[in-house]
Amino acid sequence: MVSLTVLYPKTADSQFDMAYYLNTHTPLVKARLSTMGLLSVDMREGLAGGAPGTLPPYAMITSLTFNTMDELQKGMDQHGAELLGDIPNFTDVEPQTQICQVR
Repeated sequence: MVSLTVLYPKTADSQFDMAYYLNTHTPLVKARLSTMGLLSVDMREGLAGGAPGTLPPYAMITSLTFNTMDELQKGMDQHGAELLGDIPNFTDVEPQTQICQVR
């Protein structure tokens, strides 16, 4: 299996609309990619950094899991522009991405 991990950096000034992300963006991702092989979506909201009272490095870390790299690539080829185009609706940061082999 492979995972597309999307990390949304958190700064003192960054904006992240959690309600929009959970109620609009995530259902859109699932609707578009489930028919393309999406198996699961794992979301982790950042609460704090490693030391008490510090900001988390990321507001949200989300992993989209597929059986194969081909499924991931086909899904993003077909729907990536729409999904990426929705990002400014909930955050003002540029997300970081990484594709991983699930072990």
